Amino acid sequence: MKKFGVIAIVACAALMVMGSCGSGSQQVPFDNGDSAEVVNADPTVYGVCGDATAMNTLQLVTDMGDTLMLDISTAQENGKVLGGLEVGDRMAVIPNADRTAAEMVINQASLLGNWVMPNPIDGSDEVGISIKEGGIAEGIQQSNITYKTWRLSRGKMEIVLVREGGSEDDEVYLYDIVKLGPDSLVFKDAEETLEYSRQKPKDDYGVDIKLDDAQSEFFM
Repeated sequence: MKKFGVIAIVACAALMVMGSCGSGSQQVPFDNGDSAEVVNADPTVYGVCGDATAMNTLQLVTDMGDTLMLDISTAQENGKVLGGLEVGDRMAVIPNADRTAAEMVINQASLLGNWVMPNPIDGSDEVGISIKEGGIAEGIQQSNITYKTWRLSRGKMEIVLVREGGSEDDEVYLYDIVKLGPDSLVFKDAEETLEYSRQKPKDDYGVDIKLDDAQSEFFM
């Protein structure tokens, strides 16, 4: 009986210690150490512009299969609806907390294409970037820069490139998109502002083709 009593006392003491420790610091259920990643996760929602879209409302059919009706009036007032709204176009949207309104809307379809500017060195030709499906980016007349990828992150344009003669390490640039229209793209960071125009298709003689006369094969 004496031996049993000692065991019982030790067991009770152990339970008391465990209880006091647990009350002071409890782990969050299912916390695998990635809580910071969840908090800092990109809130962007991707989907397609639905046919119920109106002047101040965006219907977004998300990649997850949900359908959201988002008020975009405030985003429009703040110049945060970029690239316009066209039914069937892919959109990147940053919604508010309860997903009733959009804080930023980017038309990804409008972002795709060849974007050029006069060569900043001598203006003799056009240089720029080709933004393609699947996160592919390519340089236009830029032999010293190799563009690798692009993506949207928290409403910003992220571009990864490598410079010839540099360290051969990837350089990552994050830009705010200031303007996105049918023929213009402007984005900037703390050091520079880049203003592009959509590259016009040319015929076999290098002459610009008027869009009214252009055939579909020029845009393939």
